[in-house]
Amino acid sequence: MRAWVLLSAVLWYLTRVGWQRNSERTEKGFIYGNPGHPVKLYVKLHHNSPILVCMDLKRAEKETVDPTYLWVGPNEKPLTGNNKINITKTGKLMVKDFLEPLSGLYTCTLSYKTVKAETQEEKVVKQRYDFMIFAYREPDYSYQMAVRFTTKSCVGKYNDLLFRLLKKILHNLIADLSCHIIEPSYKCHFVKVPKHGLIPELFIAFQVNPFAPGWKGKCNESVDCQDNTNHNILQARNRIEEFFRSQAYIFNHDFNKTLPAMHFVDHSFQIVRIDSCRPGFGKNEGLHSNCATCCVVCGPETFSPDVDVTCQTCVSIQIYGAISCP
Repeated sequence: MRAWVLLSAVLWYLTRVGWQRNSERTEKGFIYGNPGHPVKLYVKLHHNSPILVCMDLKRAEKETVDPTYLWVGPNEKPLTGNNKINITKTGKLMVKDFLEPLSGLYTCTLSYKTVKAETQEEKVVKQRYDFMIFAYREPDYSYQMAVRFTTKSCVGKYNDLLFRLLKKILHNLIADLSCHIIEPSYKCHFVKVPKHGLIPELFIAFQVNPFAPGWKGKCNESVDCQDNTNHNILQARNRIEEFFRSQAYIFNHDFNKTLPAMHFVDHSFQIVRIDSCRPGFGKNEGLHSNCATCCVVCGPETFSPDVDVTCQTCVSIQIYGAISCP
């Protein structure tokens, strides 16, 4: 099997079921408990959870007499099978279409019997397994970009003309992707170039954002449109990169013509990805090291009201995914 095909299959599987921490996974993809240590799991929003087994791997490899299973959900009430919760007779649990309020502590108590062969004496043994499950989503991407152009002088209307023309070109380049250019700006600086003295240059900066007016109308019936917006912003980034790459090609290969006084400065294109999280989600590498790049649902006593990247403290909040502090 080709390496890229194998990698794609693995990545697809991981995004479907999320990641696990302190857990053991069999070849069937089940997540087993770990006595005395909560198993931490991350489930992508609107996806199904992995299958949780009310048993540790060591116990699963032995015979278990008269096992019974009791699952308790985040609301501290016993779980029963419904359109969201699937519990099998052998104690396996799966949560369907995972949403923010489904996050929290899932506890299962396994009860079974040991029987002495000589006396047939029975003893009931109980073992508790804890699973901490968090909803997460991928961050929304935008890109901060910067380029430089030479100019005749730092004073003159042609600088504004170039700036407006560049904005128009970039806008037209990505408009069909429902992306747009925001926060454009420029400043003129004098740059000491080896063997050329001081040269006036325009330092231009702008951000490429995936939420142009009307962006929701192109969601293709997606639940929250995030896959579409992140796909579109990547395409927008690639188009803009290619545009400035072509400018560099002209600079380096068109030897038969004299370069204009205003032209793209080779190797000046810079790009930085900026992540943001939807309201109710945030990043916390210390708390969620196994999902450090994810936007994880804000837990109790925290909230996120806007497209920030962190959850803020609010001690009165007792739910997951809060977007305001009462």
